Amino acid sequence: MKTAVPCYYHLDVEVSPERVGQVSRILAAHLRYWDLETLVEPVRHGTEMLLRAIDEHAKDKNTSIEMWWNGQHLITAIGDNDRALRPDHELRACLQHLAAMSDGWGCCATETGSKVIWFSQRARAGEHAPLVPAAPAPSLREARGVPREVPVTALADAAGIRDGALEEAR
Repeated sequence: MKTAVPCYYHLDVEVSPERVGQVSRILAAHLRYWDLETLVEPVRHGTEMLLRAIDEHAKDKNTSIEMWWNGQHLITAIGDNDRALRPDHELRACLQHLAAMSDGWGCCATETGSKVIWFSQRARAGEHAPLVPAAPAPSLREARGVPREVPVTALADAAGIRDGALEEAR
């Protein structure tokens, strides 16, 4: 069961080829801690792809990574400080792949002139639940048969009703 408690995680990192794998493992550990195992692979893949693009193209390698879980959606945002790196040039293939693998994505500028690229994944409840309910296990106790016909007088005797009251009830 997915927890409905909102969660937030923030990580500042200087991107390098060896740090990409480390960051990926850190984010995966937080997702497992939040009981979001099904979102680990898409988030790792999208984050690694963006961090590698930043490492390859950006001059300023300082990056901030944030994850927000609101109970239904996980939003992962990666912000860089490089004003020269434009998302419509060097990152075009990366963003196309990100759009194909996520439920939503976007890019926005910050007040300092840098940018934030984010993507979201929806947690689908019951992905691993069987579609057909399992049959109940047989009982080890003997079942008593239910009488098909019970005379009215037998019911009245069991309830403690006298014959006169029984006649009035009819």
